[in-house]
Parts: sequence; structure tokens; C-alpha cells
Amino acid sequence: MSEFRLICEIEPPMRPDLRHARHQIGVLAPVADSFLIPDNHIGRATVSSIAVAHEVAAMGGRSIACLNSRDRNLLGFRRDLLTAAAYGVDQFLFVRGDAPSVGQRTSQLTVRTMIEAARRATDEAAFEGVAPFRVGVTAALGRGFPAWKRDADFVLTQVSYSVEALLRWREANPTELPVYVGVMVLASVGMAKRLAATIPDIEIPDELVRRVADDPAAGVAAACEQVLALRESGACDGVHLVPVSRFREVAAVLERTL
Repeated sequence: MSEFRLICEIEPPMRPDLRHARHQIGVLAPVADSFLIPDNHIGRATVSSIAVAHEVAAMGGRSIACLNSRDRNLLGFRRDLLTAAAYGVDQFLFVRGDAPSVGQRTSQLTVRTMIEAARRATDEAAFEGVAPFRVGVTAALGRGFPAWKRDADFVLTQVSYSVEALLRWREANPTELPVYVGVMVLASVGMAKRLAATIPDIEIPDELVRRVADDPAAGVAAACEQVLALRESGACDGVHLVPVSRFREVAAVLERTL
């Protein structure tokens, strides 16, 4: 098992203004080993994840640019790889993507074909001198881990509020790939309802929902406790932390405790 690492997800800009993204990066930098930049978050258009990943590098950090198959055909994906190579962005998370709020899926690409295309790209003359890209995939806790996903370089698991559920998935799906388990701050009771309605197999403890209803800061405390418990377990390589709007509070707690 490698050194425990913290991948912090930031909220991507939905307007042509990077100030809030830069603020999140600056606040979380003392505790984050790298930053995950979502792509057209929750089915709505955002500033390119590759462009924001370039901003992370400009601020001295490491990044993982998320790219979804929903919005791309093969030519558009090749454009993204060329852009990433030009910007020095070399790590990706490939996902299927949430249902779009406007338009339809292109359906030409899948996560599997994106992995294959990314592997082939750096062998081509157009990418001469570019090191192979590192690519990650996601894993749902209620399912197995298919063989083709083992061709990736790292894995991010589905968000869960149960350390036990994460550890059960880890035990049932052994892999040599680095595994970063999903932890998300529960910011409100309304958020709990939305997550339960949209994420299959997620279990949000009633006690946590009650605590958050009484004190919104309880969601921050619970997420940070979960990060520490996972680190102590030694069963994963790190955490993919989604602090949502509570990134300031999360950074303050983790800076004291990690």
C-alpha cells in the first residue's frame, strides 16, 4: 500500500470566471495531494476540466481532469488529448457522465473506448515526446469490478457514508491498482434526499441526517472522521473527498488532524 493520499474535488466554474476555482484550490492546497476537476458537472456546462487543471498546475498543484463519454465523439476526444498534452495535463478520470440537462448523449464513446484511445494516442507521431497518460476509472459499490477496468492506472470508488461498506467492496474486489474511496460532506437534509434519489446503493445513516439537521457543521465533522478512519484502516491508498460548499471548514479540520 502506497502513502495515503487525499484527492480533493472542486466545484467547476459554470461561468467564464476562474476566481472561485482558484480560491478553492488555494484553501485546500495545504491538505490536498491533488485536485479532481469535474467535467460538465451534474449534466450542466462548465469551464473545461482541462483548462481548470492547467490553472491547478499554474498554482503549483497536481490535478486529475475528469472527461465524460457522454459529450464526446472520437474526434472531440482526440482534441481534448491534444489540448491536455499542450497544457501538460497528464492525468484523467474517465466517466460515463450524468444525464445531460440540455441535449442528448453522443453515445459514440464509452469509458472503455476512451481508455483504449488514450493508450494508443501517445504512440502516434502527433504526440511525439508526450509521456503516456495516466487514466482512472470509477467503481460502484453495489457491483463487481470488471476486468477491462483493470487496464486503468487508478480507481475512485463511489461515494459512501459507511466505512464498512467501502471496506467490504475493497475486500470483495482485490486489485493492485491504487484505490481512492469516495467521501462526501453531507451539507444538508435536502442534499441527503437528492443523493438517495440519484446514487444507486448509497446508504446515508439516519443518525447522520439528524445530526446535520440540528447542526450543518456535523456533516464536515463526519466526513473528516471518515477520512481518518479510512487512513487508519490501511485498506486503501487514499480518499477522493468531495467537500462541496464546505471546503473552507474541511480544510481547517483536516489541516489540524492529518
